[in-house]
Amino acid sequence: MEAWRCVRRGYGRCVAGRGRYPMLTHHQKSLGRDWTTPWENLQRCCWNRHVSSCMRWPGHYSRAPYPYFSSRHFSLNWRPPCLFESRTQFQYWNWRPDNLSQTSLLHLSSYIMNTEGDEPSSKRRKHQGMIERHWEYICHHNKEKMKILGDKNVDSKCEDSENKFDFSVMSYNILSQNLLEDNSHLYRHCRRPVLHWSFRFPNILKEIKHFDADVLCLQEVQEDHYGTEIRPSLESLGYHCEYKIRTGRKPDGCAICFKHSKFSLLSVNPVEFYRPDVPLLDRDNVGLVLLLQPKQPETASGASPAICVANTHLLYNPRRGDIKLTQLAILLAEIANVAHQKDGSFCPIVMCGDFNSVPGSPLYSFIKEGKLNYEGLAIGKVSGQEQSSRGQRILSIPIWPPNLGISQNCVYEVQQVPKVEKTDSDLTETQLDKTEVLVTAEKLSSNLQHRFSLSSVYSHYFPDTGIPEVTTCHSRSAITVDYIFYSADKGDVAGQPGTEVALVGGLKLLARLSLLTEQDLWTVNGLPNENNSSDHLPLLAKFRLEL
Repeated sequence: MEAWRCVRRGYGRCVAGRGRYPMLTHHQKSLGRDWTTPWENLQRCCWNRHVSSCMRWPGHYSRAPYPYFSSRHFSLNWRPPCLFESRTQFQYWNWRPDNLSQTSLLHLSSYIMNTEGDEPSSKRRKHQGMIERHWEYICHHNKEKMKILGDKNVDSKCEDSENKFDFSVMSYNILSQNLLEDNSHLYRHCRRPVLHWSFRFPNILKEIKHFDADVLCLQEVQEDHYGTEIRPSLESLGYHCEYKIRTGRKPDGCAICFKHSKFSLLSVNPVEFYRPDVPLLDRDNVGLVLLLQPKQPETASGASPAICVANTHLLYNPRRGDIKLTQLAILLAEIANVAHQKDGSFCPIVMCGDFNSVPGSPLYSFIKEGKLNYEGLAIGKVSGQEQSSRGQRILSIPIWPPNLGISQNCVYEVQQVPKVEKTDSDLTETQLDKTEVLVTAEKLSSNLQHRFSLSSVYSHYFPDTGIPEVTTCHSRSAITVDYIFYSADKGDVAGQPGTEVALVGGLKLLARLSLLTEQDLWTVNGLPNENNSSDHLPLLAKFRLEL
């Protein structure tokens, strides 16, 4: 507020916050907050030795409580005029017009806004820099976690050995350009140039090349960019790409890409969550499920088991937990169908994506624990994102109608006619009514279940401090919504709650790329920035399948 009082009184503040200097003429002081004046008058009173410290990035404020001017008032060859009657040299001038982009704004104070929708001072643009992430290697032999800065120092116990198949998986929401432009209010902290696709895609591709994952699960992949740039670039790096666009003419979708040298493709199974005959499912989110065969010499027990890889981007709306749970149930049903083996067991599963739910929420707990009793649960509490009083309607029982064809165990339901044993006489109408009542009561259960034992690659909190990890960061929030879940090895899930499952083998987590805190990300101006070109961080894990 001190800065604003200075502006109203006709003074500016110095860089160090000490001292004041005249900025406005007497008649201009009296015009107050909504004061404006032509550029010719402004240049006599506003240029001062502190103008360079008042630079702000474009679009940061929804409205300015003080006068400002834009680069459209300049010509390219414009030079600052002589501002002082004595025509003394302007010795403190250190700004050049070529540093001003076409959309930049110059503001006359460092006033910090506190109105709703404006950014807190902690999100002001910081110096450029690179965030540092390291590999966290996890040794399963002694259950100890080791933080190692580079691949060269990997513990010998975690190295490759015979009868083992090691592979890496990346999950990355790369931020569709269409969605970025439709939600520009989320990126007010960014300089305009870093938001252009021509700047962002080379950065994203550089990240993918650097981490060199064997499997890529990408979300918010824009269709036109996928066809012209993303797919050709990834194919040149040795990937095979599969893509599923969102329904309803939406311009983006999900992709799963894998290295030819590591896997063979067994099946491709796209999943559409939109169902015209189910009013609840009127959203256009999708999923994609692949069955991959590791390229590994046959062992004594035969060919190595297949691996089921799933990718999705669930609905964002924090107040529609009913839709999110139903979308998740459809995805789990498809995974169960694809991962099911002839002997009744399931092959190992890796499930990636942007689930738009925070750690510890009912939806997250359902994935990890394999069960959820949603009786009395408000739809706004399902994902843990809704902080307001909205979304307090209680989930209906059941959440989705029977004609969806998915049971409360999250598997495809086989439509069966109830078998009735023949007696000397046909069933009476009363007996038939009783049978109908029993079936209805069974379907009204508020318990959801699935048969997978899934663990999260990340712990979501730093063990030393308890500070949350974040996977996405923009002007409105910094939280975790992205995950890599996997079928854990029996030794890793012993004693964990959940339903009994039958898995072929299981996956061991060897390493994960560390995540960051919100404070870490704001030291480099949040996301996206000059070096990280999505508002999400890529998640990366290394697994081992014992053959």
